[in-house]
Amino acid sequence: MARQERAVHTRRIILEAAAELFNEFGYDATTISGVIERARLTRGGLYFHFTSKEQLARGVLDEAVTLEGLTPQPFKLQEWVDLALLLAHRLPKEPILSASLRLSVDVRSRALFGTRWPDWIDVGARMLTEARERGELLVHTDPLEVARLSVGAWTGIQLVTESLPDRNLPEEVSCFFRLILPNVATPGVLAKLDTSPHRADPLLRTAGSPVLPPLPPGEARSS
Repeated sequence: MARQERAVHTRRIILEAAAELFNEFGYDATTISGVIERARLTRGGLYFHFTSKEQLARGVLDEAVTLEGLTPQPFKLQEWVDLALLLAHRLPKEPILSASLRLSVDVRSRALFGTRWPDWIDVGARMLTEARERGELLVHTDPLEVARLSVGAWTGIQLVTESLPDRNLPEEVSCFFRLILPNVATPGVLAKLDTSPHRADPLLRTAGSPVLPPLPPGEARSS
């Protein structure tokens, strides 16, 4: 593996290890030593990329806004729905995504680092604005208002679903869209939108995603 590629790979491993610990123990209880142990790193290997726990938290949040799996669709409104379904599918499987949400809802972490919610609102508002320009939205629909309320609703749905073992996040997000889209989409577009909770998996497989090579047993990453 080329040096630059290996450095990118190691940085990702560090962020995933930190994210797992943030998820398990919270920001305050996570330690640099714990991240080193979880990532099977040398101390120098970690400090090459991150010099403090604060930098690790900021690094996790920097990865929060992701469009992985999103592909062009006949309707921009479908892309907006797809993005939410993709996140619902990915979040339980990807520690960095779940940790970015946990850092955002924790009062202390939010005070220290802020959130990426404004960025998600901006992404949604731009997609919905384009949908309006294409004639896909009802005339009364305000893209920024819908984007802002949807980010809040999605976050709340995730937090509630997490505490209900019999509920599934993609299914709950799918249900959310079935409820709100009749108040957002024009009838002709609404009839053609797919809000299936199973939609995200084939989207990800079609789009593809990079696979990091495994680390040989017992090897510590240095950079």
